[in-house]
Amino acid sequence: MTIRNPVEWMWSQLNQTAQVAGGFGNAIYHPGDAVRARRLHVNRIGFSDLREALRRGWQDFISYRSDVLFVVLIYPIAGLVLSQLAVGRSMLHLIFPLASGFALLGPFAATGIYEVSRRRELGQQSSWFEAFKVFSSPAFGSVAMLGFVMILFFLLWLLVAMVIYHFTLGPAYPTSIDQFIADVLGTPAGWALILIGGGVGFLFALVILMTGSISFPLLIDRHAGIVAAVATSIRAFTINPVPMLTWGAIVAGALVIGTVPLLVGLIVVMPVLGHATWHLYRRLTAP
Repeated sequence: MTIRNPVEWMWSQLNQTAQVAGGFGNAIYHPGDAVRARRLHVNRIGFSDLREALRRGWQDFISYRSDVLFVVLIYPIAGLVLSQLAVGRSMLHLIFPLASGFALLGPFAATGIYEVSRRRELGQQSSWFEAFKVFSSPAFGSVAMLGFVMILFFLLWLLVAMVIYHFTLGPAYPTSIDQFIADVLGTPAGWALILIGGGVGFLFALVILMTGSISFPLLIDRHAGIVAAVATSIRAFTINPVPMLTWGAIVAGALVIGTVPLLVGLIVVMPVLGHATWHLYRRLTAP
């Protein structure tokens, strides 16, 4: 083993740090990203494409039982909510923002699912274990950076939801679920909370739908930076506004159904949507 002097060692560490930072910089923006984004072809799709994407997503789910991946994501959040309900109910006002937040984190959370569908499409070995290979993919830096942005967006949504609650129902948090329901459904302030929170939540969801609907599948499938991926996702939305809004409604409705039985339904809903999103991406970008 060669023993280096401290100056040489520090210089080596600085070089490695610079390389890592440069790698994350390239993840955000590759040279020529603007040109690449314009060159990526985006197809026009219809409602039949949405049905076909869902059908293929269900087939992938049945074949690989990828629901296992989401157990580790769902139960910690469900446990957090349930434990707070049990030891003081101090988070009752955040139940809906937390549940609806799945829609904001969904594109990132399903990253491994896209990889399974991609490998199956290529005829490669595919299983829920293969989904973890995305962590060793050259695209992981880009995926991680965009995922970090979406996590920040999710936290911003929770903060905004708390502010809306404070300015409608006041600073005092409900002490029981009965009181919470009565305050929300039985008072003008509660209905103001529903209307304002619903409107703001829709805007948050619309931003994620536009920027994240196919960004992650594109990052995994092609060598593109975050700028190109997000720009292509936005272009897919602007070219197909009605089908993409319909897709967003399908995702929202499925997530609502999945959250009703204490979030357990998301073990099925989220993997199916993840697989279907991959196939929707392919129908949007295939030559």
